[in-house]
Amino acid sequence: RKMLNIVSSLSVSPLALGLYTVNAVYGDTITMPCRLEVPDGLMFGKWKYEMPNGSPVFIAFRSSTKKNVQYDDVPDYKDRLSLSENYTLSIKNARISDEKRFVCMLVTEDDVSEEPTIVKVFKQPSQPEILHQADFLETEKLQTLGECVARESYPEGNVTWYKNGRVLQPVDKVVVINLQKTVDKSTGLFTMTSSLQYMPTKEDANAKFSCIVTYFGPSGQKTIQSEPVVFDVHYPTEKVTIEVLPQSTTVKEGDNITLKCSGNGNPPPQEFLFYIPGEAEGIRSSDTYIMTDVKRNATGEYKCSLTDKSMMDSTIITVHYLDLQLTPSGEVTKQIGEDLPVSCTISSSRNATVFWIKDNTRMQTSPSFSSLQYQDAGNYICETTLQEVEGLKKRKTLKLIVEGKPQIKMTKKTNTNKMSKTIVCHVEGFPKPAVQWTVTGSGSIINKAKETKYVNGKFSSKIVIAPEENVTLTCIAENELERTVTSLNVSAISIPEYDEPEDRGDDNSEKVNDQAKLIVGIVVGLLLAALVAGVVYWLYVKKSKTASKHVDKDLGNIEENKKLEENNHKSET
Repeated sequence: RKMLNIVSSLSVSPLALGLYTVNAVYGDTITMPCRLEVPDGLMFGKWKYEMPNGSPVFIAFRSSTKKNVQYDDVPDYKDRLSLSENYTLSIKNARISDEKRFVCMLVTEDDVSEEPTIVKVFKQPSQPEILHQADFLETEKLQTLGECVARESYPEGNVTWYKNGRVLQPVDKVVVINLQKTVDKSTGLFTMTSSLQYMPTKEDANAKFSCIVTYFGPSGQKTIQSEPVVFDVHYPTEKVTIEVLPQSTTVKEGDNITLKCSGNGNPPPQEFLFYIPGEAEGIRSSDTYIMTDVKRNATGEYKCSLTDKSMMDSTIITVHYLDLQLTPSGEVTKQIGEDLPVSCTISSSRNATVFWIKDNTRMQTSPSFSSLQYQDAGNYICETTLQEVEGLKKRKTLKLIVEGKPQIKMTKKTNTNKMSKTIVCHVEGFPKPAVQWTVTGSGSIINKAKETKYVNGKFSSKIVIAPEENVTLTCIAENELERTVTSLNVSAISIPEYDEPEDRGDDNSEKVNDQAKLIVGIVVGLLLAALVAGVVYWLYVKKSKTASKHVDKDLGNIEENKKLEENNHKSET
């Protein structure tokens, strides 16, 4: 009590050291050192804070002699205070209400020293959120975009709106911002709510809106940004566009076409009117109109518009076509030597390329049949394609059959070994003739003939013989059209016969060879007659008969050769 009286009677003279401020974070511990030098003769130290009206409230006492600490019964600071030996006061769980002027007092018998400390408490707000967002925005209409809310801040902060990273400044009837701040009476913390009214344009379709809260912390000014928000901006259609799907460069007969109409509004129009060539009224449909298996008469101008016919777009569609007419076509049978006019006529929407194929080989020129030959027979294809139109190709076929009666040409030659002769029967005709060989007189069929490959209506049948006497061979060729028979006389193997070319152009050579053989026979006969005349009479009488026989034989050979020539000439004719 004596001590208290001394304190009450002493004058307070605070040190002129200036105001000391302690910045604390909400919820942390506030630490306030007593910034006085401990004087000699210190009796005790005390902490107080000042009420708004200036009246003091003592909260902690520490004796320098007894080392004991006493805390005043102040409800706001119950179990929150701690006073150390150096008179540093700590307050746990900092509150907004702790933001006061605290004073440290050191008391001696002669004096009381005081040093004030200002406590400032800071609370970072929560990350701002954009709440009550509009479902969509409409152009040319002022509407609430949303509210930016930041909670539990101290001191109170400020809210700024941004679009695509740029500050939104208030503009009359275009950008209207309203900021409200509320305080929680129990905690003293502020909640900032900023509403944004905005009139969007079409360019705001993908704009990013955000808000930033600016607040003060122990180390100075700071900011926290919200997550960006993109709004669906509705705007009317200003242009209609029609396109053809698939987006190929050409359309051909038989294709399926999809017309797609679109408007550049948001949301896009869902229904349109399609105008088709030949249709007086527009056809109401969704944004697509499908045409299947289009024909050439579908070529024309196609249009689409909004259902109110306010906007329209058009496109030209050309349906390409290709027609091919082959005359004659299919299977055609003609006789050798006949004429066959052939025409391949093209009708198309643009220039077409035409080419011919025979038996899988492309021809250099179009076929022309003024006098049909066997080699003209085959499978012909007239094919055409339309330039720059993929997949448009036409073809037609002509199977040409060239028929002919069997034609025979027989040749003979003595083989180099002089021991045999080769007889060849050259045959032309279609269908392929069947060939038989016979020997005149006996009429027997020779079955040992060899045939060459049948090409272009021609082939050969060959036999090899060694006749001991003159014979006549017959070649018989037969098909469905006719049976042809030709014979050839062949001398005995003892009489050489020169090789004869196996073609039609050597008929004269065969005649010359026959004439040479005849002359040789006559000369041989004369020599034999002269030889016989020189022998003795009795031999002359006997040999004269023999010579007479030889002459008769030679003459017979001469007559035979003449007949052979005549027969050969008739066969060739």
